[in-house]
Amino acid sequence: MAAAEKKSPAGSLIEFVVILVVAIGLALVIQAVLVKPFQIPSESMIPTLAVGQRVLVNRVGNRFGEPEVGDVVVFHPPAGADDDQLSGASGSMCGVVPRDGEPCSRPTSERSDQNFVKRVVAGPGDTIAVVDGHVVRNGERQVESFIQETCDTGIARDFPIAIRVPLGHWFMMGDNRQCSQDSRFWGPVPKASLIGGAFATYWPPKRVGTL
Repeated sequence: MAAAEKKSPAGSLIEFVVILVVAIGLALVIQAVLVKPFQIPSESMIPTLAVGQRVLVNRVGNRFGEPEVGDVVVFHPPAGADDDQLSGASGSMCGVVPRDGEPCSRPTSERSDQNFVKRVVAGPGDTIAVVDGHVVRNGERQVESFIQETCDTGIARDFPIAIRVPLGHWFMMGDNRQCSQDSRFWGPVPKASLIGGAFATYWPPKRVGTL
């Protein structure tokens, strides 16, 4: 039996570089097309997701389907939205001028580069109002055992006048209702702004699991 050919140091180095380049390329493709990690930036999704918690987002599902009510989704909000400046939440961020007691029915035309994480509470064609911090969808108050209100920001929590979500748009709200700047203030999110659904959390270890 012939002895195995011994690789030169230069050959081994080239092989290592090729493997490294391929590995990095695969990682970039996976993040760009399949699954991407995101870090939770604010308190708006407490108790479901804590500040600093990391989630995995399915980018494939968004290309071949549409989010459903109850899904936790990562997306780009309209320009002007800022999840950390709740005191500034007002109709001025909306694409139209809402009536008193009415949530924003249309977003601005420009999209922010920020990434937000919220829950889908109404879909295309649904009517939505908010009473006592709870969603009233298509005339029925929803059972939302996951919601929490841990801060007093002074922002409105109720929008009793129902609006209809435009086709191709989804209405997003944080689980921590009074600590969340969301579609109530800047309108439903168009499909082009959706990044994908959060399906699992991998950090910190004590919170590892599916969503």
